[in-house]
Amino acid sequence: MRKNAIIKLSMLLSVAVLFSCNNKKETTNVEIAGFPDWAWADFKRPEGVNPIISPIENTLFYCPLTKDSVAWESNDTFNPAATIYDGKIIVFYRAEDKSGEGIGGRTSRLGYAWSEDGLNFQRETTPVFYPDNDSQKELEWPGGCEDPRITVTGDGTYVMLYTQWNRKQARMAVATSKDLRKWEKHGPAFAKAYDGRFFDEFSKSGSIITGLVDGKQVIAKIDGKYWMYWGEKFVNVATSEDLINWTPLLDENGEFLKVIEPRPGKFDSELTECGPPAVITNKGILLLYNGKNKHGEEGDPNYTANSYCAGQALFDLNDPTKLIGQLDKPFFIPESDFEKSGQYPAGTVFIEGLAHHNNK
Repeated sequence: MRKNAIIKLSMLLSVAVLFSCNNKKETTNVEIAGFPDWAWADFKRPEGVNPIISPIENTLFYCPLTKDSVAWESNDTFNPAATIYDGKIIVFYRAEDKSGEGIGGRTSRLGYAWSEDGLNFQRETTPVFYPDNDSQKELEWPGGCEDPRITVTGDGTYVMLYTQWNRKQARMAVATSKDLRKWEKHGPAFAKAYDGRFFDEFSKSGSIITGLVDGKQVIAKIDGKYWMYWGEKFVNVATSEDLINWTPLLDENGEFLKVIEPRPGKFDSELTECGPPAVITNKGILLLYNGKNKHGEEGDPNYTANSYCAGQALFDLNDPTKLIGQLDKPFFIPESDFEKSGQYPAGTVFIEGLAHHNNK
């Protein structure tokens, strides 16, 4: 239900250095002027390659629900996830058709693109993940499947968190795959937690904590559990034993535990929405997130009102709920023309994909 209508390469690639989770070899990020040494502040836009994916009219998909062909990626292509498979960078991008009008009024499906070098991408002509006549139809139709984040376990099981949108309620859901093509949908992540108390609560944007093991970015465990940051308005926390059923952490009032909240006067004064998978570094757990600047006196006058910019936060290695650092200014902001158009013309850079590829 958001963001610009093209995919920017700079959202997908990290040029910072991760460290080995076994602590045998640790490196630190080069300190960039104006940023602390724990921040990954050296992202760059490669010249002459953006945008890498744009809407097209001539790819048709036979929708099993409408029983008709639809130009499934004709209106918008945006909000991508990224991962590695068979040595290639794989991008899952959200694509909207022209079945309706306005934000949230069309149907979203997930497209599949790949690249050998991270610069030049090819794409499939049909979506790889979409609403179907399956167990999740009621939760995914007619709005669709949105905003994926993808991580992988050490044994090669890919875990995708995505938003189910039936134009009534947004729910964060889980799907798994071994090859990124055949997916098993498991339904809402919080369906079983607290006897189903949060099944109908608004939820989205899950960032599972990962680490670097033998040169691969994989899902990590902390204190014997899997952890993720999640949320759009605030950054919340959840844990899991199996990566499918998640339990959100609660505060003393029995409400979702908020570990980051919007800050008046800052670039993230309106909301703090989780970005790509969080990463264990030798400084702490690094979360890249999306901040929206509030209109009016409570916003940051240095950035356009209602614009989305990218921020970073650092959490304690032994306690993922303990915030120990947060950038006061964004490390990535809308600059190019195509970052100031589309569904949010105030300006948007929105990060969801992070891939460790060829030591970058």
